[in-house]
Amino acid sequence: MRREIVITAVLVPLAVVVGAIGWSGQAPLLPAATFFPLLWARSPTRIAAALVAAGYFLAASRGLPSGAAQFFSADLWVGLLFWVAAASSFVAVHAVFWTVRSGWIKAVRYLLIFALTGLPPLGITGWAHPLTAAGILFPGWGWWGLLVLIAGLICLVTRIGPAIAIALSGLWLWSAASETHQILPEGWRGVDLEMGASLGRDQSLQRQRDVVTTVRKAAGTRETVVVLPESTLGFWTPTLERFWRNELQGTHVTVVAGAAVVDAVGYDNVMVAIDAHGGRVLYRERMPVPVSMWRPWERWTGETGGARANLLANPVVEVAGRKIAPLICYEQLVLWPILQSMLHRPDAIVLIGNGWWTTGGNIVAIQRASAKAWSALFGVPLVISFNT
Repeated sequence: MRREIVITAVLVPLAVVVGAIGWSGQAPLLPAATFFPLLWARSPTRIAAALVAAGYFLAASRGLPSGAAQFFSADLWVGLLFWVAAASSFVAVHAVFWTVRSGWIKAVRYLLIFALTGLPPLGITGWAHPLTAAGILFPGWGWWGLLVLIAGLICLVTRIGPAIAIALSGLWLWSAASETHQILPEGWRGVDLEMGASLGRDQSLQRQRDVVTTVRKAAGTRETVVVLPESTLGFWTPTLERFWRNELQGTHVTVVAGAAVVDAVGYDNVMVAIDAHGGRVLYRERMPVPVSMWRPWERWTGETGGARANLLANPVVEVAGRKIAPLICYEQLVLWPILQSMLHRPDAIVLIGNGWWTTGGNIVAIQRASAKAWSALFGVPLVISFNT
């Protein structure tokens, strides 16, 4: 018993360190997360496995408490409750599937953990998935790189785990020495804004004119696609569509921007595409932020006002002659939306977000780092646009 306590006392702080480093918001540090399975596998008891999983996840998502408190304009304890709730499914899965047995029994169980924490329904809160590091370790390998990392992480939980850890460390050092730079699609510009919480809430005509000015500066005189953050346009209406269509007359600019389409029971968080010929809804978000946006219990309680989750809909869309993989904010923190999109071989990844509520935290940095990793893995150009 004493030996088990000592081992647990060593493994839990190591899991915290791995989670903190891997999810620091720096893409080259993502491979640190791949050592978590080794720590989980060395846990001497089921309780120890749960504590190791909790240490890793809570360290990885450490920006959530303050972010949630800012979003809801609430005390920090509200953010702490969200933090613990977000970790619950991750910790539960790792505790339930832990086994004292070694070898391929444990490997098969960890493969199940991978699937459960990466795919819906539990994957809806599947932050900090170690597979995100595949693009840093195997840039350009695509699906083969993902499969090789899956195999390596599964082997980490077997008796050859230490040898695999050494091999992954070598790959990590090699990737750091040959850092892959972000690829930008020709003729596309991602514009970051610093409008805070007012973005999407200020529906004034002056705000729209200010955004139009920003677009013109970004586009210049060339044929360009300008990407703007989530919520930039506020509520998408026929009046707003006419305004933007008129403003883009005589240009060769296409604007891709975030907006909301509202009806009597809720809304869709969307990307719209606008040019001189008009505008259209380009993409409806598959996975809005749980609780703050997506509230699935509303259909049973009779409440209204939440965002719809379009789950497996529209994984790729076409705009300006390109097939893109669209991702809005929270979708970049979980595994399955980007993998679903990559199955359709897009020409580019377009990520937009509105991170005003993360001020002082690292959530936006993690989203950017994850996007760069997936772009590197599949060799697909990337466009990012955030508001802070």
